[in-house]
Amino acid sequence: MDPAVLREDMVDGLESPAKGVLADEDVAVAMRDVPRHEFVDDERTAYADREHEILGTRVLPPSIVARLFEALAIEDDDSVLIVGAGVGYTAAVAAELVDETDVHAVDIARPLVAEARTNLERAGYGGVLVDRRDGAEGLPEYAPFDRILVEAAAVDAPRALLEQLAPDGRLVFPRGSRRQRLVSISPNGVDREFGVVSFDPLLVDGEQSGAVERNRMAREDRERARRRAASRTGWEQEWIEWDDRVESN
Repeated sequence: MDPAVLREDMVDGLESPAKGVLADEDVAVAMRDVPRHEFVDDERTAYADREHEILGTRVLPPSIVARLFEALAIEDDDSVLIVGAGVGYTAAVAAELVDETDVHAVDIARPLVAEARTNLERAGYGGVLVDRRDGAEGLPEYAPFDRILVEAAAVDAPRALLEQLAPDGRLVFPRGSRRQRLVSISPNGVDREFGVVSFDPLLVDGEQSGAVERNRMAREDRERARRRAASRTGWEQEWIEWDDRVESN
């Protein structure tokens, strides 16, 4: 079947009362235009509302992507940073909403950076910058950003990302550990929630996708309270060795 027809059906489903996850017409138009099959190996299911796994990372279902962009509320001429580039699909949707040269994406995994670059170039979004970085560090040389999207869970927004927000900016991320809620934060601390979600944790530099023992989620609940006050650079970037004493607490 023609991919354009499949895209239309996909977005129509997201806009339907049964799902009701997509009300922003600009986002709807963007998702109708992005060739999702260029980012997903299985063309037969590329436009189904389901997740895929590629190179150890999840490709988010279209319904979750729609919810992320509803929370971001991207405006014309915004500069956008996406933490967790994955295969590049989310960055492509962002590039339909603003100039593609205003979209920046980072990922901690080198294979995914290469995959995202290849996919974006093939799909016609070669102007999107994709770099290999620890997501919690952001991309300071291109800051400030009007919108920052973190496609990984954390108990709190990394301090470096908050510092890279424009004065009227918005940071969207899944907040929590096992039970997460999608939230948006502005520089003045105003929060807004957008419902329950489930994302993988934000990894520490040097870890691989699928790590359990040493990711931020496994450690931060126990370490945050005692380390944050004394930390000079932010609890999200300073870690202690995971030993029996800590694990038994």
